[in-house]
Amino acid sequence: MKQAFPIFAAALWLWGCAAPAQHPAQRWTPAAIATSDYEATPAFSPDGREMIYLAADARFANWRLMRSRCEGGAWSAPEPPPFAAPGPVIEADPGFVPDGSGLYFISARHDPANADFDIYHVPRSAGGVWGRPERLPAPVNSPHAELLPRADAAGRLYFGSARPGGFGGGDIYVATRDAAGGWRVTNVGPPVSSVVNDYEAEVSRDGRTLILVSDRGDRSHLYHFVREGEKWVEQSRLAANDSVFQVGPLLSPRAEKLLFAQADGDRSGEMFLAPIVAGSREDWPPAC
Repeated sequence: MKQAFPIFAAALWLWGCAAPAQHPAQRWTPAAIATSDYEATPAFSPDGREMIYLAADARFANWRLMRSRCEGGAWSAPEPPPFAAPGPVIEADPGFVPDGSGLYFISARHDPANADFDIYHVPRSAGGVWGRPERLPAPVNSPHAELLPRADAAGRLYFGSARPGGFGGGDIYVATRDAAGGWRVTNVGPPVSSVVNDYEAEVSRDGRTLILVSDRGDRSHLYHFVREGEKWVEQSRLAANDSVFQVGPLLSPRAEKLLFAQADGDRSGEMFLAPIVAGSREDWPPAC
């Protein structure tokens, strides 16, 4: 049975309707793309000149991909990237390959019901030309929804999935290439995967920092893990607005800062910037 998108989106929207609380994160959404709807899940090209992100309506439904470029010292008015499927196809969760040679995203373009999200990869040439998206095979994709595909520099692909056989409502998985060029998928396991719904995981380029979006509490929040040897060790829940859900985390190249999205009053959803390392001087997000 496929995971139903309307139920998922409606639940997140209802969680975001509470009154805001104080938190250290600062609103970051560029003026050219900020609207009364929802902007989330940014991904930057390695040169910092292109941003692809998830745009949704005010209820965090009707996901689609949008692109903005750094032109003349400012982010441009958004438009769909050339590889995006036309509406009403739902697409979301862009994530660049660390070397910039491609981008992963999720799409329902293969499903007439527009409800099953699978992971796609689109190549990008050294000159910045986008190729044709290809749907990843099983066992990466399944009859259930896959979410937020993110690759580290070693080629490991992390994603969330509610497929059977996990620890809870949704778990975090990692896919690696085998010697024959196929994919091998394993559950990341505890403490990242748990008995609750763990549905998004952002991983640093060096594969040693992980930010989890999980329903461990009253709503979905951000949790910080570091890799010690072969194990993930939880550090803390990251400070954000306790009254709303967070979604779409993106770590800076040195994993010292984090972008994510959350509800922001009458502005609906916006991108926020928060420190991971106190006193970080990492120059990020990319200036334009």
